[in-house]
Amino acid sequence: MKAVVITAPGGPEVLKVAEIDRPRVGDFEVLVEVKAAGVNRPDVFQRKGNYPAPAGVDPRVPGLEVAGVVVERGQYVEDWQLGDRVCALVAGGGYAQYVNVPQGHCLPIPVNLTFAEAASLPETVFTVWDNVFRRGKIQPGDHLLVHGGAGGIGSTAIQLGALFGAVVCTTVSSAEKALFCQGLGAERIINYTSQDFQNELADFGIDVILDSIGGDYFEKNLALLNDDGRLVYINAMQGAKVELNLLKLMQKRIVLTGSTLRGRDHEFKQTLRDAVWTHVWPKVSNGEFKPTLFSILPFEEAPEAHRLMENSDLLGKIVLSF
Repeated sequence: MKAVVITAPGGPEVLKVAEIDRPRVGDFEVLVEVKAAGVNRPDVFQRKGNYPAPAGVDPRVPGLEVAGVVVERGQYVEDWQLGDRVCALVAGGGYAQYVNVPQGHCLPIPVNLTFAEAASLPETVFTVWDNVFRRGKIQPGDHLLVHGGAGGIGSTAIQLGALFGAVVCTTVSSAEKALFCQGLGAERIINYTSQDFQNELADFGIDVILDSIGGDYFEKNLALLNDDGRLVYINAMQGAKVELNLLKLMQKRIVLTGSTLRGRDHEFKQTLRDAVWTHVWPKVSNGEFKPTLFSILPFEEAPEAHRLMENSDLLGKIVLSF
C-alpha cells in the first residue's frame, strides 16, 4: 500500500509517499481502507522527532484519526461488518491507504457527513470530551475559556461547550479568526495580538480553562479562575516549566490537571469512545455539531498540509484525502 512516511526528523519536506507493507489485522481489530485522514499538531511533533510513536505502531507513518470503510475483520470482532463506514482514533499510521484499528476505537459515520468531515473528528472530539467534560467537569452556565479557538481542538471545544450550555470565550490572533469563533458559539473573543486576555476577562469570571499554550499563560490563567475553577492542559507550546504559587492554588481551591491521549490503553480509549458515541454523536448526526474543514489536500501533498499547520493560520481542520 501507499503511505506518507517520515524519512528523517525534520521539516515538512521529509514527508514522502512510499510503498510499505499493508498491516495485518489482530483478532479484535478491523482493517479500514482509508478515504481521509485528519492532520493534527502531534503529527508535526512526530515528524520533528519530538513525539515518538507508542510500542507496536510504525514510527514512520503519522496520523491519529481516519475515516474509511471496513474491508477486513479480526476473528473476534463483533461490532462492525465489512463495508461499514467508520471513523476512528488510531495511535499512528493514519496517513496510509489502510490502517488496522481496535474495534472499540471506531465510530459509525453519520449519513450527513463526508469521509473528509468524519476524519476531522475523532482526535479532537475525544480530546475535548476527556479534558473539558471529564476532567474539567464543565456544567451548563459555566464560563469556559478556550485558548487558540480557531484551530482543530479550539473550534471543537467552542462548539461542544456552547452546545452543552457553557458560556464560551476564546483567544485568537486575527479578526478573521474572531469572526470564525463567533460563528461557532464563542460569546467573548480576545485578540491576543492587541489585547491582554487577563485584563479583558478580569470581570468575567472563568470556571474552566482549556490551555495548550503554557508558558506565561499559566499565571494569568490562575488569576482568572473562579474559586473551585479547573485548569486543564493538553499542550505547552510556549513552555512546560512554570512557577506555581501554591497559596493561590489553595485559596481558590483550583484543580490543576491535564492529559495526553495517544499513549492511553485500549480500554480507556474504548470507554472514551462510548461516551462520545452517547453524548456527542447525536449532535453530530442531527447537524447541531458541524465539522469545520479548513483544507482538504491529496495525501501526496502532506508536506503542504504540515506547512499550513505550522503557519497557524487555520480556521478548523486540515484533512488528507486518499
